[in-house]
Amino acid sequence: MKRIWAGISCVALAACDLPPPDPVRVAQECEERARAAQGPTAEVTLGVNSSRGGFASGSVGITSDFLRGLDPVQVYESCVFDRTGEPPIRPPVLRNL
Repeated sequence: MKRIWAGISCVALAACDLPPPDPVRVAQECEERARAAQGPTAEVTLGVNSSRGGFASGSVGITSDFLRGLDPVQVYESCVFDRTGEPPIRPPVLRNL
């Protein structure tokens, strides 16, 4: 009986066709990855509230793409291709270093 349900489940999943990824959203997500490949990122939060008083936090991020010395544009292009199976619809918008 379990094999029958497993077979039906496989057929049902095969019949489900996932919608293609949104190229604009993929481009935005891959741009973030390419920006991170440009160099280390940092974030600092400072604030004051009535219960704790002052507070601060921070973080630093370094990606493996940066450590390997990969070109951010190539990171973007391969990211888009890996997610959509097609070349990018537009060039990446990256910050100037």
